[in-house]
Amino acid sequence: MAARKTTHRNRRPHAVIIGMMGAGKTRVGKEIAHMIRIPFADADIEIEREVGMKIPAYFEKYGERAFRKVEAELIADYLEDFEGIFSLGGGAPMTPSTQDALARYIDQGGRVVYLDADPAEAMERANRGGGRPMLNGDGNARWKKLFKERDPVFRRVANVHVRTRGLTPQGAAKKVIDMVAERTVHVTGAAIEPYDVAIGEGAMNHLAEVLGNKPHKIALIHTQSVQRHSDRARALLRQGGYEVSEIVIPDAEAGKTITVANGIWERLGNEGFTRSDAVVGLGGGAATDLAGFVAATWMRGVRYVNCPTSLLAMVDASTGGKTGINTPQGKNLVGSFYTPAGVLADTKTLATLPNDIFIEGLGEVAKSGFIGDPEILAILESHADELRGFDGSSFLGSPLEDVVSELIERTVTVKAHHVSSDLKEKGLREFLNYGHTLGHAIEKLEHFRWRHGNAVAVGMVYAAELAHILGYIDQDLVDYHRSLLSSLGLPTSWNGGSFEDVLALMHRDKKARGNQLRFVVLDSIGHVVHLDNPPADAVEEAFRRIQH
Repeated sequence: MAARKTTHRNRRPHAVIIGMMGAGKTRVGKEIAHMIRIPFADADIEIEREVGMKIPAYFEKYGERAFRKVEAELIADYLEDFEGIFSLGGGAPMTPSTQDALARYIDQGGRVVYLDADPAEAMERANRGGGRPMLNGDGNARWKKLFKERDPVFRRVANVHVRTRGLTPQGAAKKVIDMVAERTVHVTGAAIEPYDVAIGEGAMNHLAEVLGNKPHKIALIHTQSVQRHSDRARALLRQGGYEVSEIVIPDAEAGKTITVANGIWERLGNEGFTRSDAVVGLGGGAATDLAGFVAATWMRGVRYVNCPTSLLAMVDASTGGKTGINTPQGKNLVGSFYTPAGVLADTKTLATLPNDIFIEGLGEVAKSGFIGDPEILAILESHADELRGFDGSSFLGSPLEDVVSELIERTVTVKAHHVSSDLKEKGLREFLNYGHTLGHAIEKLEHFRWRHGNAVAVGMVYAAELAHILGYIDQDLVDYHRSLLSSLGLPTSWNGGSFEDVLALMHRDKKARGNQLRFVVLDSIGHVVHLDNPPADAVEEAFRRIQH
């Protein structure tokens, strides 16, 4: 056996592909490498080059145990010194040392892709290709036996699961590229069933994976304005074998009413939805709020997945388990805390957003920067011009897409931190309401003509002014609120109502305790405190200052 020269410069593969024999790992891997212009390596080919003979001959001469030792050593070296797409043989992930090596690779940010092909297609390709000692004898029977053994291991070893049924090699390659580029935020906590927020182009492809095999019927709840995206979701669901009931609700806050919810409950009852079925909410924040509320209340709780299509929904409403509807007395006064099975923030959907709808989402992004991650504020400052000039038609594939994906990931991470510690908003989670006490009052007084992110932007300036009046922060930080939010195209003042009307609504805020007001304010960037029952004259003076 020739000695293998390694340099161990700790270069990592762009992605490692695993899967059953005949899954198309080599063909798809080559397509991926070609599309993104990086090298491709096949472990089996590299092993044959190293041992100087074909794998079937090596198996026959030395046996499987010797082959697996050579294979594991080569894989370990390539995981540390190959920058490209690396495809493994079908049985490679079954070796414990290779599992450990793949786990270390993932810990360093690597992506192990389980290429999950249609069994019939994979068996046909595997038998046609020949040269597979593990399929000697009855090839199909051996393949099925191996699949039963290997599939659970592949699912455990991989951190990217790509179903390729019905896809061409080029289509499968594009799907892998999208899913490898995703960012993932894991949300967990003592009172939470853990779930992931997937962020990136093609994140919606995870729908069937997140829903699982248990549901038969899926209620796909969406607004008319996102029909293009709901068509895609419906196709993915039907491809996954689900029976889909499409339910269209009014846009924005008009869809978050007891009347709309009741209509959906009636429909679910008439169509025989059981506790084992599921709900998918697709659209902006109002749509995902309502879908979550329906899921939480139907038969005391069914599985649901959020597919947010606006920046605001991706960074706010879809994550955290807050579901609800509005009443004539206020926003989100009726609802429940009920976590989704997953959140799929597919950045493809942002390409259809008008500029003003995109920008309002930056209000919640900035809020997370102020309360928990100053790097968010630095990114917003550095890219304010491009963000303010957002154009969906040129968004995908542009440098701005990666900036926005990072902002979503960081914002969701801030929210996940607060939610994991306080699911039911009894303390820490209230800090996520920075800017919301006045913001919700503005929305109500404007009859929801003002968008949430815009109202929160003004609410943050108000909270900063109040904090400054009471000595928590200096004038420079108040000015920074105004300058940053203005640079993003967000409003920083409001003149649409009287102080008396605003005060009455702030007393109905969820944070209020009895007849006492409660605000969330900063005492420095990244450090938030509760402000209980502040002096009435300070509350009014801060309001006067945001009217300019």
